[in-house]
Amino acid sequence: MASPPVLAVVGPTGSGKSDLAVNLALALDGEVINADAMQFYRGMDIGTAKITTAERRGVPHHLLDTLDVTEEASVSDFQQQARAVIEDIQERGKRAILAGGSGLYVRAALDVLEFPGTDPAVRSQLEADYAAQGAGPLLARLRDVDPVSAGRVSDARRIIRALEVQQLTGRPFSSFMPRREYFQPAVQIGLAVDRDQLRERLAQRVQGMVDKGLLEEVRRLDAAGLRRGKTAPRALGYSQFLKVLDGGATVEEAAEETIVATRQFARRQLTWFRADPRISWLDWQDPELEAHAVALCR
Repeated sequence: MASPPVLAVVGPTGSGKSDLAVNLALALDGEVINADAMQFYRGMDIGTAKITTAERRGVPHHLLDTLDVTEEASVSDFQQQARAVIEDIQERGKRAILAGGSGLYVRAALDVLEFPGTDPAVRSQLEADYAAQGAGPLLARLRDVDPVSAGRVSDARRIIRALEVQQLTGRPFSSFMPRREYFQPAVQIGLAVDRDQLRERLAQRVQGMVDKGLLEEVRRLDAAGLRRGKTAPRALGYSQFLKVLDGGATVEEAAEETIVATRQFARRQLTWFRADPRISWLDWQDPELEAHAVALCR
């Protein structure tokens, strides 16, 4: 007997994805898989609004707290881990429920999506070429072998990555772009928000994080090597509050900068998810939200 479709609860930060995922898990005998890249990090709890043990209400949650802040998050690693967890959940007769707003990570778990490997020697040579010549000659090389990618990328990191992939695989980097094709049957539920209300909620949420001790959390993580990481120190709130530790901003200034950055991030998330026609959107404040979501899942 085939397993029921994988569920995914998506939408912008602050829209209530974690709560809905728990409610669906309780209603459908499911388990939740985290798809928020910053919630992989141990100790990054307040600033990522990580769901607490009490808020999980006994529902098993997977792929939370899997990395130290010095480690780099990898979407290809996540794909392998998420699919292994999904398979395990399904083999036990449970429902797998992804929850998170990291769009590429959601797609990595759900969609047919290849991740070409890397080669340190090739990467180092390309980085040396960039240091010696600048971006122009590398972009010209990319235009010769992969004009589609050359038209899409502009920063050095992406130009180098596109050239590396082409050299390693003989295929243009653009050929690895994701298709909207599920790896296995899936249902995506998006939380449709009122943007003005979300803006206010995000401001209140950031202030709540400050009140709960975000600065002290950042201080502890800084001592644990936060700045040495490639991914973790870019997280919303953490980069802003590192400036407070350095004396370059006040708590109030860091909070306001975090609010602005969080609102911008929410807009980008909405743009990303709205582009996927497979998502069924439900009103985040619908009093019958859980019932409507369960109906979609069945």
